[in-house]
Amino acid sequence: MTSMLRASVAVLALLAPLTPGLAAEVETIAIVTPEQGTDFGWNQQGIEGLEAAAKATGTEAIVAQGLGYGNVRPTLRELAEDGAQLIIAHASGYTTEAVEVGKEMGVHVATGNPSEPPLVGKYELLAEKGSFLAGVLAAKMTKTKVIGIVVSSESPNWNAQSAGFAQGVRYVSPDIELRYAIIGPAAYADVAGAKRVTESVIASNADVIFGQGNGSSFGMIQAVETVSPPSGEKVWFIDVIGDKSSIDKGHLLSSVIWDMAPVFTQMVEDVRADTFGTKEYALQLEDGSQRLLKTDHIPADVWTEVEAVKAKIMSGEIAVKVVLEPADTRAMMSSTVAAAE
Repeated sequence: MTSMLRASVAVLALLAPLTPGLAAEVETIAIVTPEQGTDFGWNQQGIEGLEAAAKATGTEAIVAQGLGYGNVRPTLRELAEDGAQLIIAHASGYTTEAVEVGKEMGVHVATGNPSEPPLVGKYELLAEKGSFLAGVLAAKMTKTKVIGIVVSSESPNWNAQSAGFAQGVRYVSPDIELRYAIIGPAAYADVAGAKRVTESVIASNADVIFGQGNGSSFGMIQAVETVSPPSGEKVWFIDVIGDKSSIDKGHLLSSVIWDMAPVFTQMVEDVRADTFGTKEYALQLEDGSQRLLKTDHIPADVWTEVEAVKAKIMSGEIAVKVVLEPADTRAMMSSTVAAAE
């Protein structure tokens, strides 16, 4: 392994016995991420998901993190040369390169591209059902009857979650006002902008903020912790992807968790069964890969109601519409503050 890869790759030998037979055909799995796995979000959840999947399947995990958004072909090739039989390309910007290297090196790769069995498998992480539950929770907790949704972009992931959240709020009450604000076209790391926009939403009397931002979510949290609506009510924050409970100062109501361990575990099992890429991989309520974080701030009776709604979604009694287009998402809101072009 070259010094370049040593600088960015942490090899975690997870000691679990390999299952005889087909299981021995997958001994090493890897993930490549653009940022370090300390963001309580996309990168951290991906890395922790890979490590958990490796433990569950008796494989070795290789983590290549902090690679940025440049050319990752050399790293992907070295991972393949080092024995990785499945590589998770954990950024949309890695998709083209991962598909090329996967076919070139004969290794399985998971990307956002359409599946091409046997080497390319698509995983699309949408959490509209978990967000529906978050909307139900927000509607039960708001006192001002004004709820804000703040996003760092209008990506398909965020659109699906915003729409799912709106459906959950409307399921509880059609009279609650939804304030929808976009920080910027791709403001994923704009902490200052997120704080400013979130403050403006709170100023419209919102006492619950559903924030989708990656790094910019820390700006949203700053606003929630320091600003109150005109009514003077406490403001609650509902996060996405990861669990920021360890840094909560009393305002983190919940989070729509993306637990990627079941998703990645299924990928390994499918590689072993020679069915990789024959279906798309997604977050599910049924396996807990998308779920609502239970915190001590949620009253027991409210949580019981949320769990009852979850059961209805899983049984098919409640259908959550998947909305991916920005215009369709905006149409579900009471008011929208669009990003500056």
